Amino acid sequence: MSKPLTGKIAVVTGGSRGIGRSIAETLAAEGALVAVHYGKSKAGADEVVAKIKAAGGDAFTVGADLSKKGAAQALFAGVDQELKQRTGDTKFDILVNNAGIAPFVGFDETTEDVLDEIYNVNVKSLFFVTQEATKRLKDNGRIISTSSIASRLPLGAVAAYSMLKAPLDNLAKSLAVHLGGRGITVNIVAPGVIETDMAADIVGNSDGRAFAESKQALKRIGQPSDVADVVKFLAGPDSRWVTGQVVEVGGGSGLTFA
Repeated sequence: MSKPLTGKIAVVTGGSRGIGRSIAETLAAEGALVAVHYGKSKAGADEVVAKIKAAGGDAFTVGADLSKKGAAQALFAGVDQELKQRTGDTKFDILVNNAGIAPFVGFDETTEDVLDEIYNVNVKSLFFVTQEATKRLKDNGRIISTSSIASRLPLGAVAAYSMLKAPLDNLAKSLAVHLGGRGITVNIVAPGVIETDMAADIVGNSDGRAFAESKQALKRIGQPSDVADVVKFLAGPDSRWVTGQVVEVGGGSGLTFA
């Protein structure tokens, strides 16, 4: 049976662990060649690539510290080099902006340095990575960014993170219009509480898990694959008429006041 992403090329930022890893593996299983970006964990990215290849897919790693100025250019210098060797071109089909950080620092404890780091990685780098990507993205391509349910339901324990996820939702709507003439769709996935290292302060203890589940319609903690499967849909041909949307993947979090 043919795979819907056969012949497609995807770039996944933050692909070495957690949600990004699951996205990279899922897109590769659907037939895409995947560029697995990492910031610090090359070993983790190498492990993802090895797992993809062992399953019969194809992928390669590319490193760039997204907290630094010029990160987008550094990222695509690596992607361009690899794609030229493989395809003779730098064009690709799918961008997944997944890289992000979420320091559990409350409002009173948030310093200027902490706020700058969250902004640089979660907002500024995503903007410029997307800008560079659109120079290479094929017509009828896909841009999918990972936001958070915190943009609708801000978490007091991570006030700066919550504040700085909302701009991604607005950028997606703007880009959906800007790139619509090229047939490129731009969408957001907004995970709720997902069992990853980033959410360890919540899911790592029974009280935190019980609290999260109490806020959800579906009474379990989300898994990275729950998000990856939605990204798979948005990256594929069946999402051709979906753009400018924020798709929450949170088990029905905060649907009522109850």
